[in-house]
Amino acid sequence: MSENPYLSVRALTKYIKRKFDADPHLRNVYVKGELSNVKRHPSGHIYFTLKDEHSRIQSAMFRSHAGQLKFKPEEGMNVLITGDVTVYEASGQYQLYVQTMQPDGIGALYLAFEQLKESLQKEGLFDPRFKMPLPTFPAKVGVVTASSGAAIQDICSTITRRYPLADIVLFPAVVQGPQAAPSIIKSIEQAENHGAIDVLIVGRGGGSIEDLWAFNEESVARAIFSCKIPVISAVGHETDTTIADFVSDRRAPTPTAAAEMAVPAQEELFERMLDRKRALYRALSHQLKHQRKRLHTLQSAYPLQFPDRLYRPFTERLSGLEGRLIRSRQEILGSRTAQFQKYQGLLASFSPQHRIREEDRHLTLLTERLSRAAFQDLRREKERFQSSLRMLQALNPLTIMERGYAIVYRDGEVANRVESMEVDTTIQIQLQDGTVDAKVQSVTRAGEGDI
Repeated sequence: MSENPYLSVRALTKYIKRKFDADPHLRNVYVKGELSNVKRHPSGHIYFTLKDEHSRIQSAMFRSHAGQLKFKPEEGMNVLITGDVTVYEASGQYQLYVQTMQPDGIGALYLAFEQLKESLQKEGLFDPRFKMPLPTFPAKVGVVTASSGAAIQDICSTITRRYPLADIVLFPAVVQGPQAAPSIIKSIEQAENHGAIDVLIVGRGGGSIEDLWAFNEESVARAIFSCKIPVISAVGHETDTTIADFVSDRRAPTPTAAAEMAVPAQEELFERMLDRKRALYRALSHQLKHQRKRLHTLQSAYPLQFPDRLYRPFTERLSGLEGRLIRSRQEILGSRTAQFQKYQGLLASFSPQHRIREEDRHLTLLTERLSRAAFQDLRREKERFQSSLRMLQALNPLTIMERGYAIVYRDGEVANRVESMEVDTTIQIQLQDGTVDAKVQSVTRAGEGDI
C-alpha cells in the first residue's frame, strides 16, 4: 500500500476529466432546453445555463461556433443543441461545450430574420419619412447583382424595351454565400461614388432562404439605408421578403418588376403625350370659341357703338377736377406764401445782424445815460470838493496863525494846557513861517498869579 494514499484536488479533477473525455456517450450529445443567464463576452464567447423543469447545466459556446449563428440567443429561448460534455478543471464543474444551436420549434434563419427586423424597425430604418422618391426620367440606372444570371438579363431586356433612353450600369456582386454581403456593400459604395447614377436596383433571382440570406444581413441593410441614391430592392420571387425590402426606398417583387418601376414605358409616355396634345387642342378650341363669342358680344353692345358717350361723363368729371385742382393749388400757394413770409419775418428778427443792431442801439443809449450820470456825479463831487476845501481852508491852523496865533509843542505833542508846563521846560512854538525853540520861565494859570 502506498505511504501517501491522498490525491490532490487537481489530480482528482484531472482523473474525472479524463473519464468524461473518454466516455463516447458524452461526445456530440443532443440536448434541448431553455436558455438562462445568457452572457456574451467581448471576445465573442457565449456563456449560459441550459435548464429544464428539474435540472440545469453550465454551458459555453466559443467564438468559432458562436460566429456561425444566424440568430441571437436570448433569455428564455428554447433551443436544440449539439456539443460535448467535459469538466472545467478550474472550478471542478462539468460543462456542456456547444458546437451548434438552433431554435426549438422555429427555424434559426427565420428567427434571426425576425430579430433583425424588429431591431431595425425600432431604430427607424423602415420609417417612410426616410424613403426617397424615384426619378421620373432616369438617365442612368445602376444594377447591383450577379454579372451572369437571369436577374440582370431580365432587367436589361425590360429597360431596353420600355425606355431605351436610359443607360444601364452594372456593378457586379456576389449574391450568395459567405462573401455575398461584403460584395454587395462594396458594389453599392461603387454606385454611390460613380456620381451619375439616378436610381439603383439591388437584387437577385429566386432561391431558398439560405440563398437569399445575404440580403438579410444587417450590414447590407445599413448600406442600403445609407445610400444617397434611391434604391429599389428586387430579391427573389414575389413571395420572398428580405430585410433589404424594408430598408429600400421601393420594393419590387421581382427583378423584372424593379426594372418596370425604375423607368417609364415609352408607349405609355407616347400615349400620355398624345392625350395631353388632344386635351390641349380641345382646351384651346374651347377657349378660342369662348373668346370669339365674347368679342362678338362686345362689338354688338350699345356702348361700344357710341364710344364717345362712354367717356363723356369722365371728361366732364376730369374738367371739374382740374378746376378744383387749380383753385386748391392757388389757395395752398397763397397760404404757404403767407406762412413763408411770417416765418421769414420771424427768422429775420432772430438773425444775428438784427440782434447786433438792437444791441448797438441799446449800447449807445446806455453810453449816453452813463455819460450824463458821470457828468452829474462829477459836478456834484466837484461842488462837494470845493465846499470841503473852503471848510478846510477855514479850519486850517495856518490860516489862524496869520491872525497872530501859534501852536505850542512839548516833546512833539501839542500843549494846550498850562498843567503840562513847568519852568525851564523846553517847548517848540509853531508860527506861520517857522518854528521857535523856547524855555518856560514862568507858568500862570488862568485866574491865578504867577507861580
